[in-house]
Amino acid sequence: MDTRSNSHSLAFEVTHRLVLSIAIPMTLGFLTTPLLGLTSTAVVGHMGDPEALAGLAIGAMLFDLILGSFNFLRASTTGLTAQAYGRRDQHEQQAVFARALISALGCGLALLCLSPLLKAAGLRLMGAEGAIAEATATYFSIRILAAPAALANYAILGFVLGRGQGGVGLLLQALINGINILLSIYLGLSLGWGVAGVAWGTLAGEVAGALAGLFIVLSGFARAERPAWPEILSRHRLAELFALNRDILIRTFVLIGAFAIMTRIGTGFGAVTLAANAVLMNFFLLSGYYLDGLANAAEQITGRAVGAHYRPAFDRGLKLTTLWSFGLAAIVSAFFLLAGPWLISVLTTSPEVRQAAGAYLPWAAVTGLTGALAFLMDGVFIGATWSVDMRNRMLMSFAGYLAMLAVFVPLFGNHGLWLAINAFLLFRGFFLAMLVKPRADQTFRAAQ
Repeated sequence: MDTRSNSHSLAFEVTHRLVLSIAIPMTLGFLTTPLLGLTSTAVVGHMGDPEALAGLAIGAMLFDLILGSFNFLRASTTGLTAQAYGRRDQHEQQAVFARALISALGCGLALLCLSPLLKAAGLRLMGAEGAIAEATATYFSIRILAAPAALANYAILGFVLGRGQGGVGLLLQALINGINILLSIYLGLSLGWGVAGVAWGTLAGEVAGALAGLFIVLSGFARAERPAWPEILSRHRLAELFALNRDILIRTFVLIGAFAIMTRIGTGFGAVTLAANAVLMNFFLLSGYYLDGLANAAEQITGRAVGAHYRPAFDRGLKLTTLWSFGLAAIVSAFFLLAGPWLISVLTTSPEVRQAAGAYLPWAAVTGLTGALAFLMDGVFIGATWSVDMRNRMLMSFAGYLAMLAVFVPLFGNHGLWLAINAFLLFRGFFLAMLVKPRADQTFRAAQ
């Protein structure tokens, strides 16, 4: 077969519009998440029970940790789907989705079976006792029932992103969080169910999102392209998926560990500094929403280009997503530097915390810039399924981060801590960027 003519037939143009058609909807979808958290807090807060509010906070944190660990289901599905989409292989797209959904449901059922142990471990880990522990246990016992649906939503979101359907991703995120918010208000406040009402609202949102997502995805499948079960359960394909998920999982755990260490070290500086760091981390999280959106665009375009064996689309996609990532990061960093004092005053009323946060504001304001390349490179490497490199470079970056902490925290205290976290973001980006050209050369040369 003439691979050059085949590549030409699979060629596609990468434009600013294509990049933004994925990035903007996903950024908007991600922005509904903090709104959900604010609603849940407000609902329980209006019950006038501080123990219930503390229990909700601990329960939500535990689920962020547990479900966040399974983000590999979303990432691997996006990369593999995008590559099959680039090849215009509808048969393999269906097979990728089936494997991802089976994996998600299997992991969700495992979480259900382990839920008593997870609940007990979580309560012990967070030191929850009395009424706080009771509220956490209530929230956990109800919300864990949504685990299969929540993880299925990861697979569904990964699939639609792999096909570049950012609008569908936004619709599903809005549906999940919208139902969650409305039912949390109704069940938690109107019916007076409190923490249990918030948990049932979350369960309903996840289930509704999974059902809607399955309907949208399955209705787009052609019956003639349906894969047989032996293909779906192919040992080679499952091993490939397992290896990809394993590498992304290790990368995720290291990333979680890096920020956990930051919080632990910050605790040693006292309550005021710890609170100031918590306030300032909101600036990094806000920057992460649009950087994640652009990383999603990079995943889809990169994976599609690899699947199509079309290097020009890969290079053009890398150029445009880099331009948008750094351009927006510069604008947002400047905004945080200028408006930071006002935002800090909105987030906290404590004069001591405001003063401390103001002193460390510049470090937090530039995290969007120092993290832009890291987010983008994650997207490129996930889309191209270069997961081993991503895992290894994350471990290298983490080693550099620990070295920075060891040197600069004793010298500069909390300033040294913020310096180290910014260096960690830079390490992640540059260590991966160094590999892009040789890996791309290797990938596209092998495809010729």
